[in-house]
Amino acid sequence: MFNFGKRKASKPQQVKYKPVSLFLVVLALCLIMGSLLADATNAQTTIKAPTSEIGTVDVIPAQYKLGQELYLENCSSCHIAIPPAVFPSQTWKNLLEDSQHYGAQLKPLVDPPRTLVWRYLSTYSRSLQKDEETPYRFHNSRYFKALHPQVKLPQPIPANSCVTCHPGASNYNFRSLTKEFGNGA
Repeated sequence: MFNFGKRKASKPQQVKYKPVSLFLVVLALCLIMGSLLADATNAQTTIKAPTSEIGTVDVIPAQYKLGQELYLENCSSCHIAIPPAVFPSQTWKNLLEDSQHYGAQLKPLVDPPRTLVWRYLSTYSRSLQKDEETPYRFHNSRYFKALHPQVKLPQPIPANSCVTCHPGASNYNFRSLTKEFGNGA
């Protein structure tokens, strides 16, 4: 009857959690981690108050920023880099594929930088309209003309002449204009 020398091994007791309790614990951990991640992200990218001038063509999302930087690094070393929207995507595609660049022989971009530049240019350029020829000069670009209504432009338009009206063009700022054209830089 009594077993005095031997002990029965007891099984460890299992703690049973209710599904609702487990869900609440996981949810609380996710909220805490999300809050910490948001704080870390905000510390790295402080948002500045809006100013009267953006300082570039447009604000570029992070996934296109490196492509824009590579575009500016490669193109603005010889001439003023123009906004992608001035030419259609097909023009940019052809320019990236051809080492002959307006009479100069260039070292062509190779991948991955070429792909990054292409993603930036193709995202911010326009598409050709039906029966529109691919323009390679400003005076043939429908969009360039639309951006400059009632502006008498020299023919052909030299790329470096942008600073006449856009004093910040050499810094890729086409938003500011000289007093003669409107907002008084």
